[in-house]
Amino acid sequence: MLYAFICQDKEGTQAQRLEARPAHLERLQQLQNEGRLILAGPHPAIDSNDPGDAGFTGSLVVAEFATLTDAQEWANADPYFAAGVYEQVTVKPFRKVLP
Repeated sequence: MLYAFICQDKEGTQAQRLEARPAHLERLQQLQNEGRLILAGPHPAIDSNDPGDAGFTGSLVVAEFATLTDAQEWANADPYFAAGVYEQVTVKPFRKVLP
């Protein structure tokens, strides 16, 4: 089943985000290689693809997992969570309709 990971950053954690980014991307790449990643990306803090110093306010990931428990365990092991970037991560079942 698909699950949506709605992740909210703590304010003032841009430096931690940049430091943990390679490990975070490595985990996403693993999901991609397994054919389980639907989409992933950050939420810019301003209305721009390149927010510069404004940074990001969180992330959205949609990926396939066997169970909600598996999805939550994956979220809890994210390097951004370990680095103190994420203030909150909500994991919800997701049903893709379009495209």
